[in-house]
Parts: sequence; C-alpha cells; structure tokens
Amino acid sequence: MPDRRPFEQLPDNVQPINYGLCLKPNLIDFTFEGKLEAPIEVKNAPNQIVMNCADIDIITASYAPDRDEEYHATGFNYENEDENILQTGHGLLKIDFVGELSDKMKSFYHSKYTTASGEVQYAAVTQFEDTGARRAFPCSSDPSIKATFDVTLVVPKDRVALSNMNIIAMNPYPDDESLVEVKFARTPVMSTYLVVFVVGEHDFGNTFSRWDFNPCIDFITIADFAARAMENWALVTYWETALLFDPKDSCSSSCQWGALVVGHELAHQWFGNLFVFVDYTHAQELDALDNSHPIEVNVRHPSEVDEIFDAISHSKESFMIRMLHNYISDKDFLKVMNQYLTKFQENNASTEDLWESLEQASGKPIAAVMSTWTKQMAFPLIYVDSEQNEDFRVLKLPHLGEDCPQCMVPINICTCKSLSSSKHTILMDKPETTMVLEGMRPDHWVKINPGTVGEPVTWHKMPLLAACG
Repeated sequence: MPDRRPFEQLPDNVQPINYGLCLKPNLIDFTFEGKLEAPIEVKNAPNQIVMNCADIDIITASYAPDRDEEYHATGFNYENEDENILQTGHGLLKIDFVGELSDKMKSFYHSKYTTASGEVQYAAVTQFEDTGARRAFPCSSDPSIKATFDVTLVVPKDRVALSNMNIIAMNPYPDDESLVEVKFARTPVMSTYLVVFVVGEHDFGNTFSRWDFNPCIDFITIADFAARAMENWALVTYWETALLFDPKDSCSSSCQWGALVVGHELAHQWFGNLFVFVDYTHAQELDALDNSHPIEVNVRHPSEVDEIFDAISHSKESFMIRMLHNYISDKDFLKVMNQYLTKFQENNASTEDLWESLEQASGKPIAAVMSTWTKQMAFPLIYVDSEQNEDFRVLKLPHLGEDCPQCMVPINICTCKSLSSSKHTILMDKPETTMVLEGMRPDHWVKINPGTVGEPVTWHKMPLLAACG
C-alpha cells in the first residue's frame, strides 16, 4: 500500500476575502458547473496561488492584480513561474470548474428520496465538514482561514434552492428558460466547512429564530445523510430521524435524542460558527480502554479529523464543561462566556484563550486544572475513607491506581446538614487530600461529588455508604 502523501498546510501568503460563487447542479446526469470570483489579499509577493481542490476539474483560471492586466493560468501553475505577477496588495481570482454530484454523502452530492406518490426524485445537498468544501469549489478549507460568501445557485424553476442566507434576488437564467438564478445575501465571515447548498422539492417554512449576529436560522432534513446533523451557518441539516417526530409512533427516547441533537447544533452556532477553535480537538467505558485518547489531540492530516469525532471528543468534553461550570459558579461562567464569545466572534480561538478568560474572572487555576483532564486519557479513581473523632469527621481522599491519571479534581461535599447545596468545596491537587468536617455525629452521612459532576469515579468505604442509606 503506497504511503500517504505528507500533509502540508496552505501557505498564508494569499488570503481570500470573499468567495463569489455561482453553482449550477444538474440532477439528471449528477454533475455541476461552477464559477468562482474571489477578491484576495496577497502578502509577501509569492509567485503562485495555492488552494485546496479535489475531485473537480479546472476549466480556466486567471488572476488580475488591482489596476493591472489579467493573467491566465493552466490549472494552478502559471506558465511562467519566474515572472512574479503576485505583487503585495489585492487582486481578483477567477476560476471556472466542473464536478460530480456523487452518491457518497459527502461534499456536494445527490440525495435520493421518494415522494408521497411513490416517485423517485433527487436533491443536491452538501456536507462539507471537515474538509469537503474543496470538492465543491477551489478554496482554503482550513477552518481558521475565513471569508464571506456570495452564493448564487442556478436551479430548475420547480425546485427550491437554499443556502446559508436569505434570498435577495431571483432572475431568469439567460441560457435556459427552465432555470432560474437564485442569489443569496452575503454571509458573515465564516469557515468554508459551514457553507451549505440544498436544491430539491422542499416545503420550506418560516425561520426558526433570530439573533443579533445572524438574521435567521432554518432546519431541514436530508434523506441520504451520513451525519446525524450538521451545524451549517443558519441552515442546519439533519438526518430525518434526528429531527422528525411522530407523537403517535415515536418513543420518548427518540424525542429526547432529537432534542439533544437540536440543542447540540444550536450551540455550535456560537461555539464553532461564531468563532473557531484553531486546535482540533458510553464515554467512560471508552475512556477506560487502552486505545482511548486525550480530548486535545494533534491533527497531522485532514483525514485524522474524523477519527477523533467520537464519544471521547463529545461526551467527555460535556463532562468537563459541567465540572468547570460547577467549579466556577453559574454566574461567573455565564458572564465569562458572554465576554468570550463577543471577543472572539468572527475570529479564531485556542483552548488556552478560554482557560485564560475563565481564570481571570474566577481567580481560580483553570488552566492548570483543565490541562490535567484534556491532555491525559482515562479518568481518575478516588477512594473515600473517613475517621470519626468526637464531633469531627476526617475525610481522606487518595487517588487510586498506577494506571489512572493524577488529575486536579474540584470536589464538592454535601452532608445531612446541607441537603440542598454542596457546603464544602476543595481542589484535589495532590495524590491524597484530607479534610475535617465539624459538627458531625457518627450517624451523619457525607456524600462526595453530589450530582456526579464531572468524570471522577469515587469509591466510598462501606460505613459511608451505609450512612447514606
């Protein structure tokens, strides 16, 4: 088997500012034609433009610097590479291309569905996460490289065309009276994997909601869809069973699962869409295995991104966020999140940026605590023992097991005197922690980590369990 070609990130000397895209999907022969006009900013005067592109054929390509003549290219290699035509500044890149609407349920593909009358029809849909946009149009598919998008779809008159933004114009297509040009409003600054196109027979209703940073958000189901859902900016696509619910036939677990998926995708409109983390990043059962992985993983090739989208990345992360929220307090957590989202909107952020924001607001060692959780695999085991000394209860909390990580663990403790809240909070930052509780009789119970917040597993000694009833 041949070795995979080493992955190289795109050079940062050419930055797209806007993608002017016109796509014309053909739902009979499952192909599409495309035109791209992209204003770009050139830095450091390179002699070539490098973009991500796969499984599409370039017909023509040209580049025109500001107030200068247009230079034509063969593919992406200029005929005279010794002539440095890419001067520092701005210019316009134009590319005509064609591609295939595959049936692989990724990138720009065709989806098969059956109408109420039993007729088989096809829709053209997209799934660009993680790097599928490069198979629909030449682009920079690194999520940290952002731009705005002006999308136009040329579609049959009897089909509905959807994209990230609202329709601002519909005009007859000059070369074919059976087609119409559908022009959409310019998007906010965003990553290429959040772009979406849908063409089909959809009964499309009203918008779901409205937010300051986004004029609308819509939901739509796709018949052939490999992911459970995709958080495309303002047009979320769903697998049918993740969104559609029949009160007569669907079970309650299906409804709960659908609500979870919808909430997850809506959260992405802020975390991931409004800003992007530049570090790619039955959970406890998987995390206990030898082949588990930390939450923070270095990605060396785009194909590795899919490999880390698993229960560790999603479910364990949710444990961590819940633990962090409980450790900081609801008030401070919400305040910091608001400031953090505002600071990094339409930009990129790292894990360390979040820890720094939370640390400044709370005065607690957030970075030190969370790095012990996100950079190690598995979870800590904590043994809970106690000794009674008159009206004092001495708790001993040692970490267990040589194979278990030594994490810094925020621990809450509630007693029979504090039923509604955790009266005591400690940070386990050593292999063993001791705490003394006053006013505790032998028959008083103590509960460690009430509500099972976070991922530490606590083992209570039998007398402690017996006191809890």
